[in-house]
Amino acid sequence: MIRIKPMLGTLGLLLVAGLTVLIAGCSGRTPSPQSAASSLHEGMVQGTVWVADEHGDSVTVFDAATNNVITTLAGIEGPHNLQVAPDGKSVWVVSGHTSTALMIDAAKFTVHGTVPTGKEPAHIILAPDGKTAYATNGDDDTVTAIDVTSMKPLATIPVGAYPHGLRPSPDGRWIYVANAKGTTLSVIDTATNSKATDIEVGQHPVQVGFSPDGRYVYFSLNGEDAVGKVDVATRMLVGKVKVGYGPVQVYVTPDSKYVLVANQGTENRPSTTVSIIDTATFTVVGAIETGKGAHGIVIDPSGKHAYITNIYGNDVAVLDLNERQVVATVPTGKGPNGISFSPLTVTAPAPKIKVSSGH
Repeated sequence: MIRIKPMLGTLGLLLVAGLTVLIAGCSGRTPSPQSAASSLHEGMVQGTVWVADEHGDSVTVFDAATNNVITTLAGIEGPHNLQVAPDGKSVWVVSGHTSTALMIDAAKFTVHGTVPTGKEPAHIILAPDGKTAYATNGDDDTVTAIDVTSMKPLATIPVGAYPHGLRPSPDGRWIYVANAKGTTLSVIDTATNSKATDIEVGQHPVQVGFSPDGRYVYFSLNGEDAVGKVDVATRMLVGKVKVGYGPVQVYVTPDSKYVLVANQGTENRPSTTVSIIDTATFTVVGAIETGKGAHGIVIDPSGKHAYITNIYGNDVAVLDLNERQVVATVPTGKGPNGISFSPLTVTAPAPKIKVSSGH
């Protein structure tokens, strides 16, 4: 069951598509230390940010224009990662505890359907055409390909050791998978939904990110505190650069000038920075303090703001990429992990007030 708790000043009960939806009131939230800077950035970016709160069994949704929380969807067990569909109309989430993938209607906040995956699904992405979803299964060393229309598995694809992060090439021909307990990236051919090859890259790759032109794929090497770079045409490792402690997710700016990597560290020794890599020189040109245990990262299509989940801080840092400073901090559920951006602006469903018949 999914309970949805929008930040509204009312209390009631709403039934949507067979789901019990709890509307819980909220008198307001404590302004972040960046509240003054945040007000100057209001309206700069239009859209919605979706966050998987893995330790809170919930998904937080906030407005990118105001950085205010719209809704919290509770009851999704262990959501490690999520992905907005290319058209923005749905959001896919993996539940690590139930070994399923869920499709959520992004406007109605209802579950359209669920699909079984392998054991311990970690990340989920969609092909650029939106027709196929791919989920990594850490305990099975496989990737599940899912038909979006029928909501059924298409194929189970063996890959490397403990597949974790994955992303599609911009042309949709390839899926690159980071094998977190190994030393390789696996390459999936989307035409056949089979593994094409493995590329040796280094210790414990966690996530990948393509340059917008599809020429290069960048990836975090958690075991080396580094980011690597592979030439997609030759499938050869062409460089590495040292970053912060315990790098996890990576993302390339829309203009392809920079790669951002979130440095998480560990729970006992959390890192707090995002490293910025110049793609032309492949050197680190800055490190920005974003929060405790920087983990997930996404950049809006305009390239103005990056959003970083702080897994040990229970919040999301909003980073202005031009000013290179955090301009807002958005509270989330416990253990925010995966994060995805939708260009569509959504609102919480209007509550129906439950009226008591008693005196």
